[in-house]
Amino acid sequence: MHPVRKKRMLTIIIIVTILGMAVGLIMYALQQNINLFYSPSQIAQGDVPINTNIRAGGMVVAGSVARDLATLSVSFLVTDFQHQVRIQYKGILPDLFREGQGIVAQGKLNRNGVFEAFQVLAKHDEKYMPPEVTEALKNAKVGASQGDVSVQSTY
Repeated sequence: MHPVRKKRMLTIIIIVTILGMAVGLIMYALQQNINLFYSPSQIAQGDVPINTNIRAGGMVVAGSVARDLATLSVSFLVTDFQHQVRIQYKGILPDLFREGQGIVAQGKLNRNGVFEAFQVLAKHDEKYMPPEVTEALKNAKVGASQGDVSVQSTY
């Protein structure tokens, strides 16, 4: 092979290798930052990976909020009207957080089926609900109209 062609081939191989490594690192970084949304029904069915950052949401069950007066820990149930998931959060809840309202929590599901949130987001007015929560509740109500609903706790 001619020396000029060898040099060109080596240059092309180096460029392709560097680009491949860059794309691989970008894909790895993006994979670590993806927060997928899961409904309480999906969590109860075991469709959620354990100890992976996700978002979960639904309606806060009335009478389920339990606060620890010594710390800022709060525990409450979230439902999509088919299943319920216990969420534990340590911190100050948003001012708009209340029972019967829609929320989205970011965190990880532990091995006991309890969602450990590091951030809780509450809707900002009485008409708004996050699109993921609206879709999950809509799907749950379709199931409810077909008569296959049974409220179950996953904790």
